[in-house]
Amino acid sequence: MGTPWTNWARTASANPHRVERPASVDELASAVAGASSVRPRGSGHSFTDIAVAPGVAIDLDAWTGIVEVSGTLVTVRSGTTLRQLNALLDVLGLALANLGDIDAQTVAGAISTGTHGTGAKLGGLATQVVALELVLADGSLVRCSAAERPELFHAAGVGLGALGVISTVTLRCVPSFVLHAREYPGRLDAVLEEFDHLTAVEDHVEFHWFPHSDRVIVKRNNRVDHPAAPLSAARRFYEYEVVENGAFGLVCKLAKAVPATTRTLNRVCGSLISERDYRDVSHRVFVTPRRVRFVETEYAVPRAALHDVLRELRAAVAGLDHGVIVPVEVRVAQGDDIWLSTAHGRDTAYIAVHQYLGMPYRRYFDAFERIAGAVGGRPHWGKMHTLTAQTLRDRYPRFDDFRRVRADVDPTGKFTNAYLDRVLG
Repeated sequence: MGTPWTNWARTASANPHRVERPASVDELASAVAGASSVRPRGSGHSFTDIAVAPGVAIDLDAWTGIVEVSGTLVTVRSGTTLRQLNALLDVLGLALANLGDIDAQTVAGAISTGTHGTGAKLGGLATQVVALELVLADGSLVRCSAAERPELFHAAGVGLGALGVISTVTLRCVPSFVLHAREYPGRLDAVLEEFDHLTAVEDHVEFHWFPHSDRVIVKRNNRVDHPAAPLSAARRFYEYEVVENGAFGLVCKLAKAVPATTRTLNRVCGSLISERDYRDVSHRVFVTPRRVRFVETEYAVPRAALHDVLRELRAAVAGLDHGVIVPVEVRVAQGDDIWLSTAHGRDTAYIAVHQYLGMPYRRYFDAFERIAGAVGGRPHWGKMHTLTAQTLRDRYPRFDDFRRVRADVDPTGKFTNAYLDRVLG
């Protein structure tokens, strides 16, 4: 029997007829073949309804671990979380070249929704994939890569779970490396003025803007040959658990309880930023604990449009009838050729806007969506947006190719749900 399910942000829920927990390829194939409607649901870190299972839900918690290692090529089972994978790679002296700041997602879920980090010369997680094995609607197991079933591979790189259930992922990793992390306060206009230069000369750059002020946190992470010199355990606990989660969580609760304080609290948070300078193994720098729950939308816009979008977003925030407590996050990525990647065919800036869970956000998100849409922005597949297939088709040159491959491998729509019906037609 199925059990009620809710995602991390409490923006999506489901009560599937049945939950299957396969622990082998044969069990996974049997679960898919025997169902008329099936969805893999990852770890629930998408903010959209993408993982909602109207029929059978596939839970891959028992299908984890590394299958094979060949040099820097690592094949991993699809239910493995990024946190688990990072630890396993560490033991092997390997690492992922780039990561986002959350590691709770399954490998398959992160790839399928277009998870990315930041780096002008680096792509999202899917660009590190060299091969996939999928269980198709008829229960057959197929492998795809740039050389084997290349169209399926280019579609499945960011496949939304619409083509089949990923069984294994082969990733091109790199030798483990140390990042020198520098985090410091800045002013928005000054950071934007030097942003193109920073992203050209630094490995990973991002900033977080407090939208009721001009204050930002700048994060610059660069590969170095020096040994790790991490934050002490006490400093790390204080910075991440006490300040970024505990204290910030209390600030958010106060803003929710007394909305009139929100703008002031946001400005105060922006003025209390401390500097951090340390070196650590890559995944301990990339990943940040996130225990304060929020809702989020994110759009990928052409790099050249970043300044205009942020200027209009500043004006939109000033005109809102409510305050915003959570900062805006800005990152970059190199263009790629994956059909439904948000960075397909263009160097990209990512702008993510958030609001604390339970606080008003609809007008804020709608205003941002209009601004990003005016420059051809593409919404993150796992974050909140209102776009439909009709609009998305114009923003992805290979959209119809994806639909054609989907029709070929899933002719009866076994893997669909309401979200996929909306965004794919």
